[in-house]
Amino acid sequence: MNEGRVGVDESGKGDFFGPLVVAACYVGPEHLAELEGVKDSKKLTDPVALRLSTRIKAVCPHSVISIGPEKYNELYAKFKNLNTLLAWGHARAIENVLEEVPAKLVISDQFAAGGAAVRRALFEKGKAVEFRSMVRAEADIAVAAASILARAEFLRRLERLSDEFGLQLPKGATNVIGPGRQFVAKHGADAISRVAKTHFKTTQQVLGQ
Repeated sequence: MNEGRVGVDESGKGDFFGPLVVAACYVGPEHLAELEGVKDSKKLTDPVALRLSTRIKAVCPHSVISIGPEKYNELYAKFKNLNTLLAWGHARAIENVLEEVPAKLVISDQFAAGGAAVRRALFEKGKAVEFRSMVRAEADIAVAAASILARAEFLRRLERLSDEFGLQLPKGATNVIGPGRQFVAKHGADAISRVAKTHFKTTQQVLGQ
C-alpha cells in the first residue's frame, strides 16, 4: 500500500433482528503495523471482531452509522428499495471520513451494479474522489477494517436490544421465527418494528399471517 484509501462496508443487511450498520474506515500505510489480523469480518469469530474493532477505532479515522430497526423500517418505507437505503448509508459514512482525512480513493463492496447508487448519493467531497465498487472488496484491508467496525457495532446493538426487551434476539434470518413469536407474545405485534426489519417475509410467519 503506497497511499491511503477509504473502505466502506455494512452489517445486518440479512439479519431479521437488529440494525443495519454501515461503516467507513480510512487506512493508510502508517496504520498497517497496527492492523495485524484484520480481514473480512465474515471470517472472524464475534469476540475477535469485537476486539479488533476497538483497535481499529483507536488507530484509524472512521465513521459508523447505525440505523436502528424503527428508523430502518421508516426509511425502507420511504425508499422502498434496500440498495437505495444502503447507498444513502454508504455515502454518509464516506463523507464523514473524508471530512476528517483527505483521500483520493474509496473502495466499496459491489452490492449494486457498479456502485452507481452510491456514486449518485455522494456529496461534493465524495464526488471528487475515485470510487471503486468491487466484488469481494473485503480482500482490501480498508474494506476489511470497515466490515469489522460494522459487524462489531451490529453485535453490540443487537445485544443492547436483547437486554432492553428481556429476550435473546438471534443473528441471521433462519432461526428467528421462534424467538420472534416469543417476542410478540411478550410485547405485542406492534412492537416487532422496534427490533426487526419488518419488510422481511419472516415478519408474516412471526405474526402468523
